[in-house]
Amino acid sequence: MTVEYRTLGRSGCSVSTLALGTMTFGNETDEEGAHAQLDRFVEAGGTFIDTADVYSAGASEEIVGRWLANASAEVRDQVVIASKGRFPMGGGPNDVGLSRRHLDRALDASLRRLGVETIDLYQVHSWDPLTPIEETLGFLDDAVRRGKIHYVGLSNFTGWQIQKTVDVADFRGLARPVTLQPQYSLLSREIEWEITPACASEGLGLLPWSPLGGGWLTGKYRRDERPTGATRLGEDPERGVEAYDRRGRIERTWAVVDEVRTLAEERGVSMARIALSWVADRPGVTSVILGARTTEQLADNLAAAGLHLSEEERARLDDVSDPGAADYPYGGPGRDQRSRRITGGR
Repeated sequence: MTVEYRTLGRSGCSVSTLALGTMTFGNETDEEGAHAQLDRFVEAGGTFIDTADVYSAGASEEIVGRWLANASAEVRDQVVIASKGRFPMGGGPNDVGLSRRHLDRALDASLRRLGVETIDLYQVHSWDPLTPIEETLGFLDDAVRRGKIHYVGLSNFTGWQIQKTVDVADFRGLARPVTLQPQYSLLSREIEWEITPACASEGLGLLPWSPLGGGWLTGKYRRDERPTGATRLGEDPERGVEAYDRRGRIERTWAVVDEVRTLAEERGVSMARIALSWVADRPGVTSVILGARTTEQLADNLAAAGLHLSEEERARLDDVSDPGAADYPYGGPGRDQRSRRITGGR
């Protein structure tokens, strides 16, 4: 296993190309299992841990915080902690959104749960149509100046939202976002139409979540065989059935799964490693967020570190996973320009 590192966008902060996502902590994964995952992750050379206040209603941050408190000084010094704020943690009208009032309380609460003085990467979890972006960026800039956060990140923003945020930050001389956390996998490539080009233009590193398509790219689902038993979403098999019924009706899904399985057999590795390698080597990607229920699942995902597909293998996956696009504005000349951008290197 060869761990590699890249910078968070145009910042000088380096992180491992595989990140440990903690959405399952405190829900599908108990504290003992979560701490085992964290130990396994750093033993493999991982340095980037991603959480959010809303994950398990704050329990995820608390679990990470207790692990940090018991970690060695060397480990605490090496890991880069990312968290997010935006969604409600209470029932009041101001307990949600990207207002200065809400984010101030959300950030302080995250710092307490994590037991740290500074969060390395603080990400706004999604766009807030009610709060002017000037207000949000003003708060984040203040938080950087006060030493509460080191870097600003975005999550689940569209192309125009990214561009407006960067433009306002630059115009007002405020802390500029360095990353975007989007959904991105062989089964979800639509960000390449506008989001990826916007990030490439402004130097934001991508932190893909759900790189295995909710488990589809691990081979867990098969044609005409409805899932049973536990899924990454928990012990309720109906959660797996819901995902199966929604995505399993799309023929492209099965074509992608079949091609990933074929490449995995040719390489003698798991399907998950093939899918993770494809995402990790996409232009602009800084670190791929892994989400596992068990340490065994995490160990297999970590084995994707250092695995790089050949140009021919990538082309096979690119072709079968292409979501297509309407003729306008993404088809024709627009499609040609997009193709040149996303294949033109990091």
